Amino acid sequence: RPEIAHAHQPVMSPSHHGWDGNGAAAVPTPMPKRLDGKVAIVTGGARGIGEAIVRLFAKHGARVVIADIDDAAGEALASALGPQVSFVRCDVSVEDDVRRAVDWALSRHGGRLDVYCNNAGVLGRQTRAARSILSFDAAEFDRVLRVNALGAALRMKHAARAMAPRRAGSIVSVASVAAVLGGLGPHAYTASKHAIVGLTKNAACELGAHGVRVNCVSPFGVATPMLINAWRQGHDDATADADRDLDLDVTVPSDQEVEKMEEVVRGLATLKGPTLRPRDIAEAVLFLASDEARYI
Repeated sequence: RPEIAHAHQPVMSPSHHGWDGNGAAAVPTPMPKRLDGKVAIVTGGARGIGEAIVRLFAKHGARVVIADIDDAAGEALASALGPQVSFVRCDVSVEDDVRRAVDWALSRHGGRLDVYCNNAGVLGRQTRAARSILSFDAAEFDRVLRVNALGAALRMKHAARAMAPRRAGSIVSVASVAAVLGGLGPHAYTASKHAIVGLTKNAACELGAHGVRVNCVSPFGVATPMLINAWRQGHDDATADADRDLDLDVTVPSDQEVEKMEEVVRGLATLKGPTLRPRDIAEAVLFLASDEARYI
């Protein structure tokens, strides 16, 4: 019987490429926007992984606030993406800045905050001396943890302040493979990323009672300007001037530097074939921010 013979054949939905019920080619329709109407803050959203997250959130219908200390890059990105994206200056290690950014987003978007992407962070110094416990620098340790760990806690606090009364929301932090495996980064950076994982677990246990989901992603190495800048430091200790903030002094990498960094990362990766790029991390964050992850 024909209806049995074809019972297990896949059925193409008219919303995708395929055929309609009359045998004619169906006109493909856009896939639904996974953050349509939602309001999101992305810290460190002016460049690198944060920029990829901002672009993908905007593509999926979110009204996005970029919170960053890079005024030029943040304003340029917001302008390029249109009126649904805006920029506010925010130093995530300063609570008044974090509070102000959340209040600004709430006032701009009718008292609503659905997604807070906790992405801003620093790598810290990557020189050979900085990577050795024998030359541990307490001031450097404090600086990195103030931005990455204290900053993450402050951002969770003020995101929760906005989300808990509405009994809904998603906080997604960006940790690191260094929060899972040892030996992949300086001690300060590694400690700070472990702290983010711990904060995520603790905050998830508390905020789940208020309908707020808290998660993090721990990316492998990706050839962002920040990572390439760190790679430069590791190969040339002479650039490690103690008076410079090397996390901010980032120049646009050349194509050759990006290719070299990606080659190094591919060589270390367990999964062979694809090359990890910021868009891949943004896709994971998008999933956790969306209603598709409503019980995660």
